[in-house]
Amino acid sequence: MGKKAQKTPEQKSYQQLEQQHETKRPVLKNCLRAFWVGGLFCIVGQAISLFYIYFFNFTEQTSGNPTVATMVFIAMLLTGFGVYDRIGQYAGAGSAVPVTGFGNAVISASIEHRTEGFVLGVGGNMFKLAGSVLLFGVFSAFVIALIKTILIRWGVI
Repeated sequence: MGKKAQKTPEQKSYQQLEQQHETKRPVLKNCLRAFWVGGLFCIVGQAISLFYIYFFNFTEQTSGNPTVATMVFIAMLLTGFGVYDRIGQYAGAGSAVPVTGFGNAVISASIEHRTEGFVLGVGGNMFKLAGSVLLFGVFSAFVIALIKTILIRWGVI
């Protein structure tokens, strides 16, 4: 039972043929693209944060929430106009990992199901993917806050 099954000569030759015709993925190129596009998103986010600090008298601590909301809104607009999909094709994970990926996930499900109506289509499917992100994010924050509270009560922190 624990032994690997021996491959037939046909299977071995097919595997060699498959390896010859397999396209090689440009891993380094993909990593560089993801890095610089993700970094560009971060630069835009920092610029928005500084905008809120200098023009609306936010502090560094309080400018985070409106910055995140603005970045999500921009990602939603770009998704609606079809630009974010092209960015995602080019950058891969560089566009999916930042908070803009969250905005893209929310609006993509809405766009996909808009033909079913605003309530059942858009409203019912808007948080299909993002709902799990919100659920685990809130639950994780609760667990971390609980651990921190316990550690503070014990005098560890």
